[in-house]
Amino acid sequence: MLLTAIVSSIGRTHTIKSVTTDSSFPVSEPVISVRNLNHYFGSGMLRKQVLFDINLDIQPGEIVIMTGPSGSGKTTLLTLMGGLRSAQEGSLKILGQEICGANKQQLTKLRRQIGYIFQAHNLMTFLTTQENVRMSLELHDEYLNHDINNKAIAMLESVGLGDRISYYPENLSGGQKQRVAIARALVSQPQIVLADEPTAALDKKSGRDVVELMQKLAKEQGCTILLVTHDNRILDIADRIIYMEDGQLKDVNITAKIQ
Repeated sequence: MLLTAIVSSIGRTHTIKSVTTDSSFPVSEPVISVRNLNHYFGSGMLRKQVLFDINLDIQPGEIVIMTGPSGSGKTTLLTLMGGLRSAQEGSLKILGQEICGANKQQLTKLRRQIGYIFQAHNLMTFLTTQENVRMSLELHDEYLNHDINNKAIAMLESVGLGDRISYYPENLSGGQKQRVAIARALVSQPQIVLADEPTAALDKKSGRDVVELMQKLAKEQGCTILLVTHDNRILDIADRIIYMEDGQLKDVNITAKIQ
């Protein structure tokens, strides 16, 4: 079976276990709760359903990987959870807030509580690494009275780029650009980080370094990570793997920890 093959690719299959989180971030309500979620593209005769009756809970502090074939709906679901598109049908609660039917203002407020890491890093090419990270802080009123320059530098140091604060993206390697993207996503200490294929453009070592860094910093901050990937080499960082196919969640409890 394909599900067994996915987990076997990281060493061997394992029994499902409960997820434990840091005591500083106790398990309570799910940070992401999805019930009977359906989504459609197009309208009229061209309307096509792309997500079918999605049900999922993600707990505080979990690192969850979502995998499955291309075109299965993974990125669509991720963008709905991140408030990057409007949920149409069902229930989608992020940090306790129902966002199905939310207006633009509510979605904008939600997006400020989430860190995003994209496949292509999406750095501003005309800004230095420090300025790219600082820009994330400028979106949060609570940080405006802080020394955001030093906070940005400290975050870059934590991802191993303390000597690259004045570099522009064109002068960085692919792995270094993704490190800047991680710093930008985590500098405001969001409760949720959503990552879409963060290793797709990286070689094996750089990809591994990037996801291990994400794992380390997320555990330190107590935030939840939902990561979409086709890269079977990184599945072992997850507390749990969910598998999606043809717009449906086929399995939400594949455990991939190697003990």
